[in-house]
Amino acid sequence: MCGIAGFFNPYTDYTKEDAPRWRNILEEMNRVQKRRGPDDEGIYLKSTCGLAHVRLEIIDLLTGQQPMVRREGNRECAIVFNGEIYNMKELKKELLLEGASFYTTSDTEVILLGCMLHGKEYIKKLNGIFAIAFWDQAAGELHLFRDRLGVKPLFYTMTEKTLVFASEIKGLFAYPTVRPMLDKDGLCEIFALGPAKSYGKGVFKNVIEVLPGHWVTYRRDFFQTNAYWRLESRPHEDSMDTTIEKTAYLVEDAVKKQMLSDIPISTFLSGGIDSSLVTAVCAKELKKQGKLLNTFSFDFCDNNRYFRSNSFQPSQDRPYVEQMAAFAGTNHRFLECGNEEQLECLYKAVDARDLPCMADVESSMLYFCSKVTHYNKVTLTGECADEIFGGYPWFHSPDAFRTNAFPWSKSMEPRQALLRDSLIQNLPMEEYARSAYEKTIRETPVLSEDSPEEKRRREIAYLNLRWFMATLLDRMDRTSMYNGLEARVPLADHRIVEYVFNVPWHMKCPDGIVKGLLRHAGANLLPEEILWRRKSPYPKTYDPAYEQMLGRRLKEVLSDASSPVRTLLDDKKVHAFLESPSDYGKPWYGQLMAGPQMMAYMLQVNYWLKAYHIEIL
Repeated sequence: MCGIAGFFNPYTDYTKEDAPRWRNILEEMNRVQKRRGPDDEGIYLKSTCGLAHVRLEIIDLLTGQQPMVRREGNRECAIVFNGEIYNMKELKKELLLEGASFYTTSDTEVILLGCMLHGKEYIKKLNGIFAIAFWDQAAGELHLFRDRLGVKPLFYTMTEKTLVFASEIKGLFAYPTVRPMLDKDGLCEIFALGPAKSYGKGVFKNVIEVLPGHWVTYRRDFFQTNAYWRLESRPHEDSMDTTIEKTAYLVEDAVKKQMLSDIPISTFLSGGIDSSLVTAVCAKELKKQGKLLNTFSFDFCDNNRYFRSNSFQPSQDRPYVEQMAAFAGTNHRFLECGNEEQLECLYKAVDARDLPCMADVESSMLYFCSKVTHYNKVTLTGECADEIFGGYPWFHSPDAFRTNAFPWSKSMEPRQALLRDSLIQNLPMEEYARSAYEKTIRETPVLSEDSPEEKRRREIAYLNLRWFMATLLDRMDRTSMYNGLEARVPLADHRIVEYVFNVPWHMKCPDGIVKGLLRHAGANLLPEEILWRRKSPYPKTYDPAYEQMLGRRLKEVLSDASSPVRTLLDDKKVHAFLESPSDYGKPWYGQLMAGPQMMAYMLQVNYWLKAYHIEIL
């Protein structure tokens, strides 16, 4: 994995206009994204285009440096690429048969030559996760590509006819004329939708996200963004047995493909169905090679003292982790996070995401990734199964079917609980969230023959893919890449998404069993206790001392006259909030984010406004 950045202006020539200055800008873009690629870096500056790249070495350690440049006759093309192409071997064979010659063993060169021979449509052949900038000198064109589900990030902005792009938003701000500004829409993104954000938007004013499954093309007098992939609704004609068989094949094949690496891989293992399936396949494949799989599980210090079973989190992970690690024969490590680490990582998580994020749900993952990277630089996770196979409570809740709102954030009331009345009156939070929700509902691919119930199920599934899953993918990418760790999500293979999206609910959830299709598909891979374990989400701390620490920190922020969040929060509301019992506050973003996470989120907002020197318009 890597970080990419650059700029392109078809109306100038950087080599004639103070080339050292432009090289310094490219080097600065690399510097601010260096955590994404601590192993190597490079820049490319030619006439109207500059490219920058920082590298985390996973494949072709010796000759895979970027930017990668290729010349064929009078034609010169260059590429910077963040991601992995899991079908690179098959694609390389095809290109060799067409007469292509290779000088490296990297997937970067496969993309470069494929695009040179076949144009931008070649992107449709890639199975992988990627953010790519492809520069064609002869055509005077820059193309930006993003993978189908948006696993890898890519942002851009236009300034003075210059297109500036980067893997992370901070990379854009390394360009001299790009400034961090926040308008009303940005504030609505933070307070009405956060930690989610609208797809295609970068929250900051004039910052745009390349949409998943899209490419952007820019040349003189021409700018265009196009979709090369969209999720489609199709009739499902397979029997239950065939559906289980195809799902099992797709899951196992996706995991095997994503084991591609020139260095050892690992997996995250929670003892749930999702991570256990990924672990089982990886462990089995590595055993064939005489290798042992490293696995890691996460929890919080002293959680066994404070944990209380409930309908959302029915059990702790550890007993299931121990059983699964023994069953798969892995080299397992239990990692724990303390209150201090979790609190301090709240701010590092903002540095990683460039935005306020999922509070301690994100800061703890960042901390855990910092520990995993001491042992492995590549890991596979079970992320995204709940969104694809219907694992969340709102897939099963009659209330979610009746409510025309994001099912994980149905009410604006808890979001406004701490805000100044003047801010609430000035920001159209309700309207903004409703508009974002309705836009996605209109885009949902449905079939004319869908019943009203099945149509609504498609809408809920599509909302999850476009919003909730995107938030978790951003979390996984930033927390891992901040620590030089490549986290892969095999269950988010686009082939799985395409197939399962069209499987009717009675097959996805047979006999009312949550994620029943996935469980049946994994029947030959897991012990019964793991296979049929009730869903238990990512762990959270139940230690009341953590809430107390958050409260003290928020009071300190409000007592500091230089704290920018003071202009947004109501002091009396905050203090009344802090004096309420420990179960205060309704969940405001999924079940994992309630009162304590609201405090943590406001701490992140304050840090973000201050650290990024954000101008509120």
